[in-house]
Amino acid sequence: MHQPRPYERNPRYAATGGTVVTGWTAAVADLPTAPTVLALDGPAALDWEEAAGSLAAALRARGTEVTVCDVRGLWSAAAVERLCVPAADADAFFLPLAEFSMGDLFETPPVQQRPHAGVLLAYGPGAALAEPDLLWWADLPKRYAEEAVTRGELPLGANLGRPGTPGELRSLFYTDWPVGDRHRDAFAHRVDRWVDLQGEDPASLDGAAVRATLAALATGPVRTRPFFNSTPWGGQWAARELGFDPRGGNTALGYELIAPEAGILVGQDAAAQVEIPFQLLCELHPAEFLGPDVHRRYGTSFPIRFDYLDTVGGGNLSLHLHPQEQYMRETFGWPYTQHETYYVTASEPGAQVYLGLRDSTDVDVMRKEVEAAAADGLPLRVEDHVMTHPADTGQLFMIPAGTPHSSGEGNLVLEISATPYLYSLRFYDWLRKGTSGAPRPLSYAHGFANLDTSRRGEDVLKDLVQQPRTVREGQGWREEIVGELPGMFYAVHRFVIEGPEAAEDDTAGRFHILNVSAGDGVVVETAGGLRHDLAFAETLTVPASVGPYRLHPVGSRPVHVVKSLVTQV
Repeated sequence: MHQPRPYERNPRYAATGGTVVTGWTAAVADLPTAPTVLALDGPAALDWEEAAGSLAAALRARGTEVTVCDVRGLWSAAAVERLCVPAADADAFFLPLAEFSMGDLFETPPVQQRPHAGVLLAYGPGAALAEPDLLWWADLPKRYAEEAVTRGELPLGANLGRPGTPGELRSLFYTDWPVGDRHRDAFAHRVDRWVDLQGEDPASLDGAAVRATLAALATGPVRTRPFFNSTPWGGQWAARELGFDPRGGNTALGYELIAPEAGILVGQDAAAQVEIPFQLLCELHPAEFLGPDVHRRYGTSFPIRFDYLDTVGGGNLSLHLHPQEQYMRETFGWPYTQHETYYVTASEPGAQVYLGLRDSTDVDVMRKEVEAAAADGLPLRVEDHVMTHPADTGQLFMIPAGTPHSSGEGNLVLEISATPYLYSLRFYDWLRKGTSGAPRPLSYAHGFANLDTSRRGEDVLKDLVQQPRTVREGQGWREEIVGELPGMFYAVHRFVIEGPEAAEDDTAGRFHILNVSAGDGVVVETAGGLRHDLAFAETLTVPASVGPYRLHPVGSRPVHVVKSLVTQV
């Protein structure tokens, strides 16, 4: 019998065709001695002077002559002002997703002539456009910049094209990240070295080995590196049960698999590892990883996310909803919208989920009370307007776009949702203050513009609080549908494994995401002979190319495995 193991906070995979090295000296050891243009590109929110200076120092230490060019100084001031700086009358909460390319910041491409001797080091966002002989990519996972902005620690000029301006989330989320991601993805096929700047010394891996590793990972089950951040409503379940210890003191939002921010650890051990963006699997191997028809519909966007909302020992989430599809597309620029579900993994006695309007709700009255709460600090009786439901462990709540909802205090909710995740249109936040001490901002005008007033009363109970339906079964196991809804492109299933026999499944050309929601875990075994263990609370992606696979239960207790997949393309 397979033995249980604890939750693994740092899942790591071996590199294929290369070895992770640490330090700039090791990184430059194999650079050619001939005259070379070396580009160091990466996201805006890096300490570029430190990175480029350390790289140049390592080159000089080996006797190489170095000249440097900061390509940020070649950006067009007019282009930066037009593309990167929000207008004075821009929305205070959101910006449309930026559609320009990194090349649009330059009047002419920043092409650099090869030096007569040594290395010309071009660095900064857009350096890859310098037509270099070698391209290195410096990276720091997005969570670092987001946390730094939240804590007021992101240095001046860390947003793309905004020197002298304090870092802000709007530009980070809606300009820097989409522009930077497209730029990185466009050059992923030719990066010569990936440089991870998380540690005191950089860790790096040869670009060909990065691509060989991703090619191998695209054929079998894979986990991303999870992390939790803190918010004013955050709880303590994941700190107590999983061992997380975020700087903010609570484990509010757990990033199990949010594709735009997720990373995969690759290397020999904790001292020699790089974190490679999960998105590169979708970019370099879309048909194998996503599946051909999912790729046709969603391009290289991984369309489902899994994350935790921990309010055990914390507070209620804000009352909010997410944009309806046309509004999301026309106002914010996402091609698909933020449908969600809540799966209750754990809850305390009396815990609740708020979902859907009451039959008696008068939207005009609700609007006046929301406005009074925001303007005058008057408490809002949420339950006067929104239905409450017992947060029973194992219950799934469907949350289509436009439906008001909140997870109450005392819950660990697994959020199984469409990938867009930055558009919570808040009505009420229980008069809480943010980390700065000011009231948390409320985008309730957007909320009322998207409120689906048909989701109320008995229709909520019938459509959004569904009961499991068995669709397949074998010896000692069954697969249930726990939630599906017309108009929501994905469904949520659950395996219940009560005996020692393995449950069987098949990706049938579309990726699956698995999460162990009860019991000790499973071992996932593919038809090709790959095996990957999955412990309680962990999340795993099974690529579309895997085909048939089996779930072997771990331990002696019944095991529940939640599965999500795209059902409508």
